[in-house]
Amino acid sequence: MRFVPAGHILGAAQVLVRTGDGRIHFTGDLGRVDDPLMRPPVALEETDVLVSESTYGDRRHPQVDAAEALGGIVTDVCRHGGVVLLPAFAVGRAETLLLHLSRLRARDRIPDVPIFLNSPMAVDASEIYARHPEEHRLSAVEFAAMYRLATLVRSVDESKLLNLRGGPAVIISASGMLEGGRILHHIDAYGGDPRNAIVLTGFQAGGTRGAALQRGERVLRIHGKDVPIRAQVHTLEMLSAHADAAQLVDWMGTAPTTPRSVYLTHGEPEAADQLRLRIRRSLGWSARVPEFGETVTVTGAAEQAGSGRISATAP
Repeated sequence: MRFVPAGHILGAAQVLVRTGDGRIHFTGDLGRVDDPLMRPPVALEETDVLVSESTYGDRRHPQVDAAEALGGIVTDVCRHGGVVLLPAFAVGRAETLLLHLSRLRARDRIPDVPIFLNSPMAVDASEIYARHPEEHRLSAVEFAAMYRLATLVRSVDESKLLNLRGGPAVIISASGMLEGGRILHHIDAYGGDPRNAIVLTGFQAGGTRGAALQRGERVLRIHGKDVPIRAQVHTLEMLSAHADAAQLVDWMGTAPTTPRSVYLTHGEPEAADQLRLRIRRSLGWSARVPEFGETVTVTGAAEQAGSGRISATAP
């Protein structure tokens, strides 16, 4: 078994498994070639069986500058005294947001307002990023500038005080899909004021509060009560750290030989099926989306559905 970088977030890895019957390659979460923070995923090596994620298998990332879009929202909201809430995954997205905000501030593209990173996990992750510069694109100077920009919030009392201070301000806090964490307290405090904004900064899985907000619902159930949302709601889809459909296929095309079999997992059914069709059209490969709970046995030159050593489970 061997691990190679997958991009996406710090520590994300592809896994290559060698058995007596051949090689099996698992992508894990695959990153983007144009990610501002992380280096691109290592190219696909020769493999017999490929098990690939398909999170963004049915779409392309918007060709919009993420920093400019973020800067426009922050400027507009903060000039009116509002608070910008940035729900973020603690590892990866929080750092990307800090990077964009730091660059915007350096170019005087956003007002000089307080910025808070209110996620103990994200604060702790900064130490890991500092120890592994080979994993990301940041120079030591730019890395230091990111963390000088923000007030790092650790304690519960400090977090509670943010709900009393008002704006203008920017608060980055987990979780990214609004399923838990300190961001829920901030939404309770600031979500009812139309001067404020909630900016969804990543993929929102079905059934989450983030997905409900994204599709237009304006009442969220938080801590046992209904919280009306009158704040502006924005989605910055271009911030995703997942490779999109075209990038996934381009990455697959780096393989020196055609895999014997391709299985698509870790995606909504429509996304996985659309990626299957794109692979067939663009690469001429045969790919399939496994059924829920299906297992595949790899033996010699063929795979058989049923039970066996490799489990390829659909989302």
